[in-house]
Amino acid sequence: MARLYQTRLHTGESLAAGVAVTLPKGQAHYLRSVLRLSPGDRLALFNGRDGEWLAEISDLGKASALVTPLEQLRPQAVEPDLWLVFAPLKHARIDYLAEKATELGVSALCPVFTQRTIVSRVNEERLLANAIEAAEQSERLSVPEVMPARKLEAVLADWPAGRRLLVCDETGGGRPISEALADNVSGGNAVLIGPEGGFTETELDGLRKLPFVTAISLGPRVLRADTAALAALACFQAIAGDWRQGRPDFRG
Repeated sequence: MARLYQTRLHTGESLAAGVAVTLPKGQAHYLRSVLRLSPGDRLALFNGRDGEWLAEISDLGKASALVTPLEQLRPQAVEPDLWLVFAPLKHARIDYLAEKATELGVSALCPVFTQRTIVSRVNEERLLANAIEAAEQSERLSVPEVMPARKLEAVLADWPAGRRLLVCDETGGGRPISEALADNVSGGNAVLIGPEGGFTETELDGLRKLPFVTAISLGPRVLRADTAALAALACFQAIAGDWRQGRPDFRG
């Protein structure tokens, strides 16, 4: 199929042929004032449930836009069930982390407060906005869930059965990540990254005792928290995730 559009937008509305979708003011402004589109122009829509749809702008005002799905371009596909659990970073770096983790295919962003976490508040709406924009740009069919920020102890106490937690151990005490991922990692997985100051010995001792935890090492160098997160996610996708598949040529 030839490329029929330049713009992709995420919507929370259901998508079906001929059923018009209303886009809110922010997206209408983006289409009208930034992209200079007008009624009759086409774009792609996705919602994480109904695949990707080619749609036509029916009406474009200052307060909203009306777009009509025409045909499905891609059906919804199964993506890796991979969480990123991370100690919040400051400002631009947490924005960067949310963007790049989305591009790397995480299914959930889970901020946690550890004993050495400096940041005391997480703007979850901003995290979600960054994830949506990255999903639109990277052509993935879903947006990661942004979980409420909680203390690490509370998250571990409620940890779902069957989900493996790969803890990036900056002390060097973990298994090489390539070795750990050579094991069976089917089903749900998560990567845990600590704060810039690292986990405390008490936290590491407690984590190592949990049956669902595998401590991993990311090599001989000390990595910043955001670098470590992206390195671990990239390794996971390359060894055990969806990077084992090629990019589909869905537009011919």
